[in-house]
Parts: sequence; C-alpha cells; structure tokens
Amino acid sequence: MPPDEKFLFCGRLIFGPDVRSLVVTLFLIIVPVAIFSGFVARHFIHKFSHHAGVAVLAVGVVYTVFVLMLLLLTSGRDPGIVPRNAHPPEEDLEVPISPSEWGDPTRFQMRRAKDVTMNGVAVKVKYCDTCMLYRPPRCSHCSICNNCVERFDHHCPWVGQCIGQRNYRFFFMFLLSTTILCIYVFAISALYIKFLMDEGPYSVWRAMGKSPAAVLLMAYCFIAVWFVGGLTAFHLFLISTNQTTYENFRYLYDGEVNPYNQGCFRNFQETFCSKVTPSQNNFRARVPLEGSSETVEQPSYNSRQNMLTPKTKVDFETVDKQDWSTAGEHFISDEALEDVHCRICTGGDIGLEIKIDLDDAFSRMLTHVPSEGGESRTSAHPRRSSWGRQSGSWERAPDILALAAGVEGRANDDSMPSGNR
Repeated sequence: MPPDEKFLFCGRLIFGPDVRSLVVTLFLIIVPVAIFSGFVARHFIHKFSHHAGVAVLAVGVVYTVFVLMLLLLTSGRDPGIVPRNAHPPEEDLEVPISPSEWGDPTRFQMRRAKDVTMNGVAVKVKYCDTCMLYRPPRCSHCSICNNCVERFDHHCPWVGQCIGQRNYRFFFMFLLSTTILCIYVFAISALYIKFLMDEGPYSVWRAMGKSPAAVLLMAYCFIAVWFVGGLTAFHLFLISTNQTTYENFRYLYDGEVNPYNQGCFRNFQETFCSKVTPSQNNFRARVPLEGSSETVEQPSYNSRQNMLTPKTKVDFETVDKQDWSTAGEHFISDEALEDVHCRICTGGDIGLEIKIDLDDAFSRMLTHVPSEGGESRTSAHPRRSSWGRQSGSWERAPDILALAAGVEGRANDDSMPSGNR
C-alpha cells in the first residue's frame, strides 16, 4: 500500500494520513483560550495599573499562538521519511536453497538483517520489504503512515504525524509549552476567583458561582496538565537517557548497553542544539510523465533477462545470427560467454532460471561461428560441451542434443590418426 500523506502549499507542508485528528487538537487548545480571554482575562484590564491587566490578556493570546506554531512545525513537516528504493539492493540478494525454486525470480529474497557498529557496539538493522531497503539504525516502519522514519519515536494521533528525527524537538517543545499554558490559565482563573471573594466579600463557593467559566477552565486545565505534563516528564527521561518511545516500550536496552547514550548533558545538547538534518525527499519536485524523455526506466526484478546482469540487457531473440558470430566484438566477449556457461553449469549466482531462454540463442551462435576460411563451422568450447549435464532436473532441448552429437562426432574425427581418415 503506498503512502497516503496530505500535502499543502505545493509540498511545503506534509501531514500524515490521520490529519483530521489535528482538528480535535486545535479545538482543545483554541476553545479554552477563547473562553479564558472572553470571560476571565478581560476583567483584569482595569484591575491593575500601568496596563498590567492588558499584559495578562496579551500573554495568554501570544503564548497560544506560539503553541500553535509548534504544533504546526510538529505535524506539518517531514519527520525523517526514508525514500523508498525502486528495487531491492542487488548485492544483498540471497539465492534460494532449494533447486526447485531457482527458476522463479520471486523466490530470490533479501538477507533479513545486517550488523553495523555504532560507537563500538554491534547494532542489528533489519530489511524492510515495503520500502525495499535496510533501515538505518533507530529507524522503524510506521504502520499508519506506511513509511520508514529515521529515529522513529512513535506515531502521535493528536498531531496526526509520526515523531521522528526531524520533528522530535518541536514535539517536545509543544508538550512543554502546552503544559505551561495549562498552568498559566489555571493560575489566572484561580486569581480571578480570589478577586471575586475579596470584592464581596464572598465565600469560595459563592465566588465560583459568579464565574462558572473560571471554574470550568480550572477543572479542564487540572485534567489536561496531568496528561501533557506527564508526557513532558516522560520525554525528559527519554532525552536524558537518549532513548525513543519505541525503544523504551520494547525494552531494547534492559540489561544491555545503550550505544547512543552519551551522558545527560550531551544527550540534551544533541536533541536541542544540533542542526536539524535536511529532508531526504523533495516533495516540491516535478514528477516526469510516464513515457517522457526524462523518465528513467528502473530495472524490473520480475524479468528473467534482468537477472542476467545488473548493467547490460540484451534481447537474444531479436539479435541476428550474423551478429552472434561477432559476439566478441559487439555484445559478449569470449571470456564473458565462457563465464556464463560455467556459472549455469555449476548452478552459480547468474540465475539458473535464464538457462531455458538462452538455449536456443546460444545454439544458433555456436553453430554459426566463422572459420578462418570464411565458412561457417560448428565450434564448441570443451567446457561448454558439458553444459547442463550436472543438473539432472534440466530439460535438454532437441537442438542442443543434436548440437552435442555433432560436436562429439567432429571431435572423434579430429582425434583419429591421419592414416585412418
């Protein structure tokens, strides 16, 4: 299944597939602040001298805008998506063990994991079948966004985006700022209740009855601060130990050395003071139309002929017989041709499934090699004469059997003494 990101402003903003949940988060932030500004903060304008009451309202509004900007930076940018490969890496293909699977190109599989060294510690990186690549260290595939994300922390439904290497610091700052905003609204609402008690004088319950909006905001902020404040404290612990949420929940470093932990101070420095890595994707680039001159054809790994060589593709059916006679000059050298025969004969990594396709082509080539006098004669290499004999499961075509018989007969005539000819 392909990725389903949402793009705005020609790729300047990129959101996850569950971007609709971002509307709920905006509602939970904007509506309480609007109630706070209209029913609580505006009463402070005339209660303090030197326009201090205006500052109470302005701080609440400006700080809310700052929180919304952090939310946008978290949810509207590339979290560190690793570009997908058009085809698997060729150097890591594994040949099937069972000879019955050699003829099926889909049976060629990748090594499932590799070992890399990080800070002197061996770390295992896994192969992603969806993205057709070996994930970098600390990278994981998000099942919701359907992308591999560098330094994957988790997928946050509240922001509708993965949290990864490029937006983690903004996510943490969003949590911290939201926690401070909740504390600020709670404190100003409680102060307003105190002013109502002093004006009456009223009891606490009567003052709360005169401003139900302040009471509602205090209750809302008290609940919210436990949620966002708890997440802030949890991520403070993760940053201090240089872990991700994904690694912590899977207990990857329990009883083992964390190769990324550099100490509390340097861990914080790495998170907040390091430069944000540039995106590996150009979401604003133009995609060339299919069939245009700019389109680069990627090799297909479902084709038998492409399994022959990663750099050269020859259509054996359309090549003329006379061209095959000059194979060493135009297409395949004698050494390369001999190597092809030897690899097929020994069951090597050339891909034994191409043998059936090449039988007819090689037989025509071998029967039309020009002799020194200009006449065509049959020629075969000693190693090629045993082509296909080592695998009893190969089906010998009739033209190959006839060619073999002709070659052996010619060899017997050449080996006879001149007096017996």
